[in-house]
Amino acid sequence: MSTAVPEVDVTRALALLAGSDARLLDVREDDEWAAGHASIARHMRLGDLDPRQFTESGTVVVTCRSGNRSRTAAAALVDAGVDAVNLDGGMLAWARAGQPLVRDDGMPGTVA
Repeated sequence: MSTAVPEVDVTRALALLAGSDARLLDVREDDEWAAGHASIARHMRLGDLDPRQFTESGTVVVTCRSGNRSRTAAAALVDAGVDAVNLDGGMLAWARAGQPLVRDDGMPGTVA
């Protein structure tokens, strides 16, 4: 893929996600998700991503652990006509910015 994908930092991602037409997509593996994720995120492993599933309008902010896998996912989404951006630095940057992470049981999470 040679698609240039827009990169957003955590501050810009939060501004986008505060809008009603943006969503956070976490493409990490199941064990990474289980260790901790943003409570507002939707989980779909990169290997399971089908860009055709995204038929709604709005921006998809894509994240992974560090921003590399999510860049690949965001490029696939952009190629499919989806308004997608990559969260620069991924969940590591999210956590460094003081944003909360939760596990599925509601307890505080970590970035695995």
